[in-house]
Amino acid sequence: MSAPPAARRGLRHRLRRSLGLRVVLLFVLLALATTAIFLSGMQRALSGGWTGVIRPLVADYVDRLAAEIGSPPDVAKAQALVQRLPLSVRIEGPLMQYDSQPQRRAWHRERPGEDGERWLLQRQTADGHRITFGLGERSWASQPRTIGWFTLAALLLLTLAAFGYVRHLFKPLDDIRAGAQRFGQGQFDRPIPVRRPDELGELAAQVNTMAQHIRAMLDAKRGLLLAVSHELRSPLTRARLNAELVAEGGARDALLRDLGEMRDLITSLLESERLAQGHAALQRERCDLNALVQAVVDAQFADAGLQLALAPGLPTIDADPTRLRLLLRNLIDNALRHGGRAPAPQIGTAPYEGGVAFSVRDFGPGVPEAELARLSEAFYRPDAARQRSTGGVGLGLHLCRMVVQAHGGTLQIANAQPGLCVTARLPQA
Repeated sequence: MSAPPAARRGLRHRLRRSLGLRVVLLFVLLALATTAIFLSGMQRALSGGWTGVIRPLVADYVDRLAAEIGSPPDVAKAQALVQRLPLSVRIEGPLMQYDSQPQRRAWHRERPGEDGERWLLQRQTADGHRITFGLGERSWASQPRTIGWFTLAALLLLTLAAFGYVRHLFKPLDDIRAGAQRFGQGQFDRPIPVRRPDELGELAAQVNTMAQHIRAMLDAKRGLLLAVSHELRSPLTRARLNAELVAEGGARDALLRDLGEMRDLITSLLESERLAQGHAALQRERCDLNALVQAVVDAQFADAGLQLALAPGLPTIDADPTRLRLLLRNLIDNALRHGGRAPAPQIGTAPYEGGVAFSVRDFGPGVPEAELARLSEAFYRPDAARQRSTGGVGLGLHLCRMVVQAHGGTLQIANAQPGLCVTARLPQA
C-alpha cells in the first residue's frame, strides 16, 4: 500500500529541510549503487569462466555416481549413496521406481530450454532406466535468506548509526539557528555554545562576536538617544514656561502646540527605548481589560462619543496597566485623528484561546494595502493618510507595537472597509 499524499509531502518537506537526512540518504544510495555495480560486473566477469570449469567436473562426477549404481540400477547402492553423500536419487524405468525423498519434489525440475542442466544431472542406463540426481536434505537452503535478513538489519543499524553521527556533526547548526533567533529578538545575554573546535565551532564563535558588536552598537545608539532626550527635556520645559508668558493669540497657540508635540516626541522616544528591553521593562499585575478600557474612555475621551463593545466575562491578564493605558490612548487618538467626520471609532474586546484581544476601529479613508505593513515603523507616515497637518510624528503605532510585543502579544493592522482596524492580542500570563 502506498503512503498517503500527506505523508509523502511531509517526507519531501523533511528531506528539503534536513541536511543530515539528505547526507545519510546519499550515503545509503551510494552504497547500494556501488554494491549493485560491483556484483553485476563480477557476475559478468566470472560467470562464463566458472561455467566452463565446473560443467565438466560435475558431468564426470555424475557419470561416476551412475556407474556406481550400475545397470540395471541397484537400489541398495543408491541408498548407500544417499546415506554417504548429501544427494537425492530418483530411478525411473520399466523394472523399478525409486525415490530417496518421496515426501517432496526433487531438487531438479525439468524446465524447457535447459537441456544442458538435464543432461548434467540425469543419466540413462543401458536397460532403459533414467537416474536423476539432486541435492539431499536442504536445511542449508534457508541460510541465504537468514543471512539476507541479518545483512539488511546490519545495513539498517549502520544507517541509523550514520544518521546519529551526522546529527551529532550538525548539532552546532541547531545552536546557531536558535542563537540567531535570539539575537534577532534583541536577546544577547546568552551566546551560542561552541561545542567543537571545527568549522561549525568557528562559525558559532564568529556569530557570537558579530552579536557582541551589534549589541555594542545598539547600546551606544540607545544611550545617545536617551541622553539627548533627557537633555532636551529641561530646555523644552523652560521654553514652554516662557511661551505661557506670551500674549494670547494665534502665535502663542502655535508655539505651545509645537512645544507639546516636541514633548510628546521625547516622551515616546524614551518609552520606546525602555520597552526595547521587553519583559524587563514591565510592572505586571492582574488587570481587567474591560475596566481598564472603561477607565481610559471616561477619563480622557468622555466627550468623543466612542462606541464600546466590551465582551462580558473577560478573563483577567497579567500585564502592566500603565503601558496598557498608553496603548489604549495612542490607538484611540490615532482613530480620532484619522477618522475625519465619519462615525465615532469603535472599541471592542473579546477573548481568544490563551488570552484576550481588543480592537480600535475608525471609519476614515483607511490606508493603501501596500503601506499597512509599515504603519508601525518608527516615524513612518503614509502620504495619503498622515500629513503633518493631522498631528503626530509617526511614533504612536510604533509605540503600540512595542507595548504589545513586550507583553508577548501581537498587533494586527488591517483595513476595515471603511476605515482602519487595529487589533492587539495579549496572552493571559
